[in-house]
Amino acid sequence: MGKAFARIPITNVHGGGDYTGQIQVGPDRRTMNVLLDTGSSQLALDARKYQPSDQDQPTNLAQDCLYSDGSKWVGAVFKMTVSAGAWGAPIVLRKANVALAYRSSGHMFDGIDGILGLAYSALDDARLLREDPWTRRHTNLGRHGVRKKLKPYLTQLERLGVVSDRFAFYTRRSMVRVGHGHPGDDIMNQGLLVIGGSSDGRESTDLFQGRFQTARVLARDYYNTNLKSVAVGRRAPIPVKPTHSKALPSNSIVDSGTNAVYLPKRLLERMVAQFEPEQQKLLRRALHGYAVMARDLDLAKWPDITFVLEGRKRGRDARLKVKACDYWQVDARRKGHALTVFGESSPGDGIILGLPLMNGYFTVFDGEADRGRGEIRFAIRKG
Repeated sequence: MGKAFARIPITNVHGGGDYTGQIQVGPDRRTMNVLLDTGSSQLALDARKYQPSDQDQPTNLAQDCLYSDGSKWVGAVFKMTVSAGAWGAPIVLRKANVALAYRSSGHMFDGIDGILGLAYSALDDARLLREDPWTRRHTNLGRHGVRKKLKPYLTQLERLGVVSDRFAFYTRRSMVRVGHGHPGDDIMNQGLLVIGGSSDGRESTDLFQGRFQTARVLARDYYNTNLKSVAVGRRAPIPVKPTHSKALPSNSIVDSGTNAVYLPKRLLERMVAQFEPEQQKLLRRALHGYAVMARDLDLAKWPDITFVLEGRKRGRDARLKVKACDYWQVDARRKGHALTVFGESSPGDGIILGLPLMNGYFTVFDGEADRGRGEIRFAIRKG
């Protein structure tokens, strides 16, 4: 596959901590601000913010999606032109599968125009209906039509030979930093999404340093990983059991659309217990939703937390360090306040490794590696 690539500036301001980037849609190249999510696969736009033109091709396909936070949407699929890239020649995909969401939960599209799912085809479900879904506007697709699989945006690009099925994130924060001028102008709230490029990242050496560590991907739906252990500072690692079931093909996923790290209750408690007593008090206070003043933290005294993900090769696991400045978000919501990024996962959801794991790294999601199963590579972020 060719080495074409595009860089898209991204920000966490519009998505409340989750990162969004701009794409251009339709014949008039209308700019839409979309949330970037490796935990889903559909490309959906809020139909209140984009109405189809005569050149957007309707289909008899409809889609819906329910996210882990309870937000959801239902929409009709159109074939339309989508462009991306802020530097050089834009990457253009004609006849991209785009769902126009005519129904959505109350806060689904607050501050954003849509969502760009970056996971695998297994999550890109649709229903083939007898009638035009844009006209009929069904709200319960499970009762209608025949189930179909669509090709997500990146897969369509790869199949057409436009770019490789590969993308990378360069981010600094999990939550919006406030109190340093306008949040949208604060460099800490900005980053980059790189679409395509070479497997060795040669186009992005200004964004990372050193060698990549590689985490194995266990299934082609989410970016499923096997978290082997968690360690606080130099304490003994806490082992994490693997999961092998149809419902959960792995015990964890890496998800760019989550600005926290969610751990099962028992694992979270064991991790907190490895901190010093005074640090435990502050963490528990934050975990219960109370404000922690940044001046009380003294981040230099807090240890790194090491998450070990199973590697592609035996004996070469990815050992990823999350620093105190990443698991404590200072100046979040209010200047001088600090929030922890840790939370308790819901039963059955497994472990969700969100932006805090990625912020110290240039993180590459390579859908072509390992014979199409994929892998995730981490190199230390520059800057």
